[in-house]
Amino acid sequence: MNLKEMLHFADRIVFDRTGKHLNDLQEAVLRGTVQRETYKEIAKNFDCSESSVRKVGSELWQILSEELDEDINKSNVQSTIQRWQISHVTNFAQDVVAISSFNTCEESRHPPNTPNSNPQNRETSNPEQTPNFHHDLSEIPKLGSFYDRTSELESLKTSILIEKAQLLTLTGIIGIGKTALVTKLVAEIKYQFEYVMWRSLETCPTVTELQSNLSELFTQDANEISHLPLIKYLQKHRCLIILDDIHHLFSRGELAGQYKPGYEDYRSFFKQIRDLSHQSCFLLIGWEVPRDIAKIKNKQIPKFTLTGLDSSFARQILQEQGLEPEENWESLINHYQGNPLWLKTVANFILELGLAVADVLQNQSLLLPQDLKDILQQPLSSLSEAETEVISRLGTEDDVTLAKLLAIAQMPSSDLLDALQSLCRRCLVDKTDKVYVISSVLKQYIKEL
Repeated sequence: MNLKEMLHFADRIVFDRTGKHLNDLQEAVLRGTVQRETYKEIAKNFDCSESSVRKVGSELWQILSEELDEDINKSNVQSTIQRWQISHVTNFAQDVVAISSFNTCEESRHPPNTPNSNPQNRETSNPEQTPNFHHDLSEIPKLGSFYDRTSELESLKTSILIEKAQLLTLTGIIGIGKTALVTKLVAEIKYQFEYVMWRSLETCPTVTELQSNLSELFTQDANEISHLPLIKYLQKHRCLIILDDIHHLFSRGELAGQYKPGYEDYRSFFKQIRDLSHQSCFLLIGWEVPRDIAKIKNKQIPKFTLTGLDSSFARQILQEQGLEPEENWESLINHYQGNPLWLKTVANFILELGLAVADVLQNQSLLLPQDLKDILQQPLSSLSEAETEVISRLGTEDDVTLAKLLAIAQMPSSDLLDALQSLCRRCLVDKTDKVYVISSVLKQYIKEL
């Protein structure tokens, strides 16, 4: 990344953070830092006090630190941005060139003055402009502690930034960390998109309401033509749109991914996003995805399923919750499958009762506090009768093969197979060596019903 690209990159971050471009002194500080000048030399060249340069530099490093999620200062700003480019945006240079096709801000940037220029004449505009970013992240959850998901992040980035996926899905059992992962993803790649929007579907908007809501952000731009179909904006601009809690669109008591009455239009909407040519990306997050999307097995729709954390990172959760380190932590983590929310819930319960992990593990049965039961009840309450029957059998039997399940389940084989497929799509059932299993947590929950 050369100096011009670095200035351009920093300007985009500052504008997205503050709504203003780099001013003359901020640019002079960054330019001088890259050229290995001291604050004293920068102040002399800019004809201002060294204290002013230090103050502006400190504020600039703080902005960059918060946006890039690294501790940035004068000594490491260049290397950090270079490393960020390599690890997060392998095609950054191409994006800088392509950025000229985006709409630009009406406000122009102002270059720093040369040492011999008059400090009072600093209003000369630079014809170079930066893109006008529109990032509506008002519904994105706050990113708290983030536990390493390096491989998952890189896989998502590859699909979105390199393979240019137009539609992809991320599923996983409740509490596994899907939303947290995508929150981190958005923080790292949002500057590759002119428009970024995050919407939760918990309120179940109709497809017409959703499209209208998304289109509002485009129509706020005075340069845009109003009342175009959403797909036209997606074709014109590079957009990233996150739809969280997509499972709220589906009917209770039906197999996975069956739309509620009145929401069937989402089927044609997602088909349009998938099939028509455009330069944008939709990422769907939930316990399950639409049936018509789940059945597509080719690479047209990349599908990711999130599993539990590695033991080393799950330990961080227990430490942050305030548990004292014990030899039995490994067993506790395995019992709750490295599920962040499950571990936090159990850890809080242990602390409130003044127990130790060893006390909890003395009994053969798992500890299922009411708070955890309430969490598990959410996805289980959506199951069909056939799914409830199948998962009940899996909860009370061991080493259940398909042949055994067909023998003990009181339903037609076709219904059983459909229910089993649906439970797998909901991330409630796994297959291991021809044996169908559910988590020990779900098994204990079913036994206590």
